[in-house]
Amino acid sequence: MSGVAVESSDLSGEGRLGPGQLVLVVGPSGAGKDTLIAYARERLTGRADISFARRRITRPADATENHIALDERAFAHGVAMGDFPLHWQANGLSYALGPEITGEIVAGRIVVANGSRAVLGRARARFARVRVVHVTAPLEVLAARLAARGREAHEAVLERLRREPALDQTPDLRILNVDAVDAAGERLAAFLSGL
Repeated sequence: MSGVAVESSDLSGEGRLGPGQLVLVVGPSGAGKDTLIAYARERLTGRADISFARRRITRPADATENHIALDERAFAHGVAMGDFPLHWQANGLSYALGPEITGEIVAGRIVVANGSRAVLGRARARFARVRVVHVTAPLEVLAARLAARGREAHEAVLERLRREPALDQTPDLRILNVDAVDAAGERLAAFLSGL
């Protein structure tokens, strides 16, 4: 059973978590998802009905993303205990949304999280209301952004971009992130404000 107690009244529609909604910001590595999420978080400061998730990742913390670093053992323990309402593997790492997300959704809030296209089906099975924002950019822009991070060699960057999964349905919002961050960031903030 989960480390977070979920009463039957916390669920809506076929046992899915609600009444709040999960907004997953998805897209290829290097699209600028974290940058746009940070921009929207700043613009929407003071909106008590919107929260921004800090993912658990089996990667040391760094300046490129505000996440909670876990080692593989702690991550596996969290999965085994049912602490993570959503978790997935990508690019050799493990990712999860933490147990606090359950409370936010049950309280009726909008939770915004950097997600994965590969986990959208599981998200829809777990949460009553899921919105999808697809952020992307041209391949050469993605490759340049990933190279600038300095985490992977050029061939590893290209391999990562080649294996990106397709979306399983039309997103609620699509952002081509090639302009200044405020242009794309305003689109995300406006979308979230309208939910």
